[in-house]
Amino acid sequence: MNDPSRADAAARNELDRKSCREVQKYMKPKKNRRTERTKIRYSFLRIMTGSDLSRRRLPFMAAESSNPGPVVWLTACGHGDEVAGIVIIQDIFKRMRKQNLLKGSLYSFPLMNPIGFETISRHITFSEEDLNRSFPGGKDGSLGERIAHKIFTSIIQTNPTLVLDLHSDWMKSIPYTLIDPDRGIGQTEAYQKTKMLANRAGFVVICDTEGSGKTLSDSLMRRGIPALTLELGESFVVNEKNIENGVRSIWSILSYLEMTKPMEEPAGYTLPELLTGNVLRYCDKPFSSTSGIIRFLAAPGDFVKKGQPIAKTYNAFGKLQETLTALDDSIVLGHADSSVVFPGMRVMAFGMTAGFETKTEPSNNQPDQRGTTTRDDL
Repeated sequence: MNDPSRADAAARNELDRKSCREVQKYMKPKKNRRTERTKIRYSFLRIMTGSDLSRRRLPFMAAESSNPGPVVWLTACGHGDEVAGIVIIQDIFKRMRKQNLLKGSLYSFPLMNPIGFETISRHITFSEEDLNRSFPGGKDGSLGERIAHKIFTSIIQTNPTLVLDLHSDWMKSIPYTLIDPDRGIGQTEAYQKTKMLANRAGFVVICDTEGSGKTLSDSLMRRGIPALTLELGESFVVNEKNIENGVRSIWSILSYLEMTKPMEEPAGYTLPELLTGNVLRYCDKPFSSTSGIIRFLAAPGDFVKKGQPIAKTYNAFGKLQETLTALDDSIVLGHADSSVVFPGMRVMAFGMTAGFETKTEPSNNQPDQRGTTTRDDL
């Protein structure tokens, strides 16, 4: 007798192969096109079949020019509650329908964690895994690692020029660009390219020296692929100002790569001159050391000096329990969503100027005698 379970497994494998071939087909360069208009296609990549035989799939988006050029990826919603990135990518592709992609290709996984998205959860609900701590993943690993593996392999097979991973931060936060540190071992060139492109985003650039090595961006950097993260405001809801900032930031990078025409509208976010072209160091300390109600003395975007009071914690009777002070000269990136604190809690995040990297990119794309990366090197 035929084994029904084997037949079901064979059918699922065939569907998986067809799904992969469909995405790969869209990522192949097209030849002999009759028109110069950008070709935009939407498809799916299957990730699993549920017990009710329903299929979970990753939406895939592609915009391709008839002219060869850079390959850029946009990814979003690796954390299911961070919805702004999806809308930003939707708006980018809407613009692509009105304005041709001048050259190259733009690919996207706008919803990397559909399971978490459906349950409004940061994690993959079934397995309680953080997808952005599961890269580069593995085809025979946990559920999170399997999803990460499909995303990662789809990206690297296109030999991308840049990968932009979109995230959300605390509700009260400023937009900023996060880059992974130069870990050496063949990664320095990718780091220099990432840093140069990060400065085109128009936000404060922060180096995450304390981050996990299993994020999408860091895993790509270890492969020598330039990658950066855009942190764009709060989770759960769509804030139109954050959407506008994200679209402008990405479009600025695409236009710098000569893939699109620059936006005519003025930028909606103004970066302080002190921080233009510099890379600050990420810090989420000091932690709270007591319980109570915290009252913030510094707002996102404020500059604070070393030793300056930044927050005070009071008990139920209004008695001061603790005064937190800045560890160094910094810009406040954001503060916690709740004013209820406990010992060991993160309450604020900073971009520290101490030990930061000074401006390195030459102006007007002129050669830099210090050997830094320019657009012509990409």
